[in-house]
Amino acid sequence: MFSHSNIKSPSEQVLFDVDSLGVATVTLNNADKHNAFDDSIIYALNQLFKEIALCDDINIMVLASTGKSFSAGADLGWMQRMASYSYEENLSDANALAQMLKNLNFLPQPTIAKVQGAAFGGAVGLASCCDIVLASDKASFCLSEVKLGLIPATISPYVVNAIGQKASRRYFQTAERFFADKAQQLGLVDEVYSLTELDSAVTTMVKTLLANGPSAVRQAKQLAFDVSYQDIDETLIKETSERIAAIRVSSEGQEGLTAFFEKRQPAWQATQRHSAEPTTSTNKGEG
Repeated sequence: MFSHSNIKSPSEQVLFDVDSLGVATVTLNNADKHNAFDDSIIYALNQLFKEIALCDDINIMVLASTGKSFSAGADLGWMQRMASYSYEENLSDANALAQMLKNLNFLPQPTIAKVQGAAFGGAVGLASCCDIVLASDKASFCLSEVKLGLIPATISPYVVNAIGQKASRRYFQTAERFFADKAQQLGLVDEVYSLTELDSAVTTMVKTLLANGPSAVRQAKQLAFDVSYQDIDETLIKETSERIAAIRVSSEGQEGLTAFFEKRQPAWQATQRHSAEPTTSTNKGEG
């Protein structure tokens, strides 16, 4: 089994930490540039997401950042370099970003984005790829690409999935800035808190997830991917019936059902009770 102990923070700009309950925090730590990312940061994130996906001892991943902004999207210096790239070089560069987003979106573990401030361009893609987005009332969002004569291409599948085609048609074209309350209405953000409450809200969500069967949580996430937009036919009915039958007879399913009828906590909750309280801010760069 690949363990989180094998994973190291790839750079000072991308920090990685795991607490005693298997809650991993990936932190963008480039506050001087509003956590803008370039090809090296994209590579570091991609490697981290691939490694986290292999870890059975990581139960949850929190995506966070330091400073006032969640992320300004693409770094200006990187964009300037890309402007002089050939089509083939731009294609390779764009594919690296697309692969990183895909690996984040399909991470087996539940993911929480903690958005404390501005999220522009590609950062909206990062949020859209996470299962749960908790934002402060200071957060703002902008799909700003058309202002530069560009389009939000690589992030578009995830943004459209998050906010729908109609809203995407508007904000892809207008590049309007919208705030946390509007983002919640659109479905991009799940809950909005004051900035001082955001850390506590993330901790509460972590505890909510950890109260559930760890294998069941992963399978439930995959279930949502697999049944979306499928015809409800005999094939789908057969497949979903097989899934619930299999998990009922699994060791985790048996423990969960037995604990419920015996009116006691299941084993995974008892294990957590004897561990340290979960935290999402153990990284020295968290802020």
